[in-house]
Amino acid sequence: MPTNAEWMARDLKVLWHPCTQMKDHEWLPVVPIKRGKGVWLEDFDGNQYIDAVSSWWVNLFGHCNPRINAALVDQLETLEHVILGGFSHRAVVELSEQLVEITPAGLDRCFYADNGSSAVEVALKMSFHYWQNCGQKKKTRFVTLSNSYHGETLAALAVGDVALYKETYEPLLMDVITVPSPDCYFREEGESWSDYSERQFEKMELALEKHHQEVCAVIVEPLIQCAGNMRMYHPIYLTKLREACDRYGVHLIADEIAVGFGRTGTMFACEQAKITPDFMCLSKGLTGGYLPLSAVMTSTPIYDAFYDDYESMKAFLHSHSFTGNPLGCRAALATLDIFRTDDVINANQQLIDVMKQACAPLADHPHVAEVRQHGMVVAIELVKNKKSREAYPWQERRGLKVYQHALSRGALLRPLGNVVYLMPPYVITPEQIHQLVEIMLEGIHIATRD
Repeated sequence: MPTNAEWMARDLKVLWHPCTQMKDHEWLPVVPIKRGKGVWLEDFDGNQYIDAVSSWWVNLFGHCNPRINAALVDQLETLEHVILGGFSHRAVVELSEQLVEITPAGLDRCFYADNGSSAVEVALKMSFHYWQNCGQKKKTRFVTLSNSYHGETLAALAVGDVALYKETYEPLLMDVITVPSPDCYFREEGESWSDYSERQFEKMELALEKHHQEVCAVIVEPLIQCAGNMRMYHPIYLTKLREACDRYGVHLIADEIAVGFGRTGTMFACEQAKITPDFMCLSKGLTGGYLPLSAVMTSTPIYDAFYDDYESMKAFLHSHSFTGNPLGCRAALATLDIFRTDDVINANQQLIDVMKQACAPLADHPHVAEVRQHGMVVAIELVKNKKSREAYPWQERRGLKVYQHALSRGALLRPLGNVVYLMPPYVITPEQIHQLVEIMLEGIHIATRD
């Protein structure tokens, strides 16, 4: 059986890895994975790692989950794929019915795509096209939050605001209106999350008042700006945003790709604000981390704006070859069945409490500015100076040192710059959470000792 080193050598001859400076792999080993089970990944040398980041936030119920596996085997022997233009199949109908049932009231139409970025593209195009069909031709722009991230295809990249991903491609991107984020890391000493989020909303109010006649939609990541260093805010911002979008005649797009399916403690983050967006983008955990599939949920009034005789040319002519793929849909159905039969959202409350208690002492570390949490996501912000919150220069790659130490101790942690975080599968145990926090603390000591 080939070793890690042999697989890495073969890998580096042919692969170009995502979100990676490939020259790093002259000294930073690629970790080839042989198998996965539950929270564990195992490489070809027999080393095991707890998957503390759910393999880029997608895995909900562990690797090689027997219930999802069984559903996929059954589907594979029945139907692997069929065109969704003019055709349908059982899995996509049943999944659509269930998504309509569990998402906020009023989201009663499903449009499928392949991945998160594609879902965002669909929502942006639908919103723009809706206003065109309604005769409001001036509505051509989008409002986004600073530090936001919505994917890396061009329209999705345009409505994001993380310079690391966006800056290079700026000449290719459409112009958007960027409003300061409600990111509560920047609240004043003694100021509550709620008060700061409300105060920050004043800037959104001003932007909508000024630009609403040219704006199609506001797009936000509800409660957590994940790729933007896991920065978080209070649900009151979403409540006020929904009211303002209604008042100014602007759509609200909720990008729940990373935060949906229980990550924030509720099935969907929008539930905590008691709102229904005009569009909700879903992916990642939708299939339990098994297969690429995304869905855009929207309302009948929006659907109706496209419903006309063919000659009107109002149809939404957007497509993907693998739209509504039966295997992906069946994995999603198995995932939703686990949520339902295992009462996952309530069961996760114990894990949420364990994560909170286990990580709380990290706040006392001399180089930790903040420990923050929404549900099953905890983030620890490392800083050079705790009192002034002066950040470490990004060039020092402090988070990478945490990553390297974690691998040596049997954990997959992948910090975002100077932010170390946990977003584990829901099958993790309290003991494994404490083990991860111990490894994190060791890694933070190593990363900040000079």
